[in-house]
Amino acid sequence: MSANAAPARYTPTANVGIPIMKILTIIGAVLLLLGVLSFLVPVPRREAHSVKIGDAKFGVETQSSEKLPLAASVVIVVAGAGCMILGSRKG
Repeated sequence: MSANAAPARYTPTANVGIPIMKILTIIGAVLLLLGVLSFLVPVPRREAHSVKIGDAKFGVETQSSEKLPLAASVVIVVAGAGCMILGSRKG
C-alpha cells in the first residue's frame, strides 16, 4: 500500500453479508406497513368461559375485534419511518 492510498472503507454487515443499513431499511418498511395496517385492520380476539359441574361442562365463547390504540399505531409508524431514514443514510 502506498502512502497516498486511502484505507478501504469498512461497511458493517450482518452474518449473512447483508449491510446493516439495508436491514434497517427493510425492518423500517415492515414496521411502517404494519403501523399503517394497524390503523385500518381490527385485531380479532377470542375468549372462552366455562364452568364444569360434575360431568357436565357449560361454556360461552365470545369473539370481538378491536383496533390497536391510536398511540401504539403512531409509535409503530414513527419507528418504521425512523428505521427507514437511518437505513437510507450513506454514512
